[in-house]
Amino acid sequence: QVQLVETGGGLVQGGGSLRLSCAASGLTSSTYVMGWFRQAPGKEREFVAGISRSGDSTYYADSVKGRFTISRDNVRNTVYLQMNSLKPEDTAVYYCAARFGTRITQNGYSVWGQGTQVTVSS
Repeated sequence: QVQLVETGGGLVQGGGSLRLSCAASGLTSSTYVMGWFRQAPGKEREFVAGISRSGDSTYYADSVKGRFTISRDNVRNTVYLQMNSLKPEDTAVYYCAARFGTRITQNGYSVWGQGTQVTVSS
């Protein structure tokens, strides 16, 4: 069956960096677009970044543009989110998700990971 597992979350100081990983199983890498989402307490889930099936195209929310980088390794069937210059407002549970298609979108993701907590201290 299809499964996504996020790792790499933790507690970091403001201005620090983390790299999140999302390992996929039960999927063929070339058939899905991947996205990262986050949800903070009291807030709605929001789209963070998306990446095309080949990894050639990416799209970012304005709030993270210039600080976060999404990438993928289709051989290892893993998607990454490199987070730099972290701010306390980045604190959230981060989820990876997959959608079958060709376009990077902010919705329509059908497979979700369990989430990993990212906490950024002041």
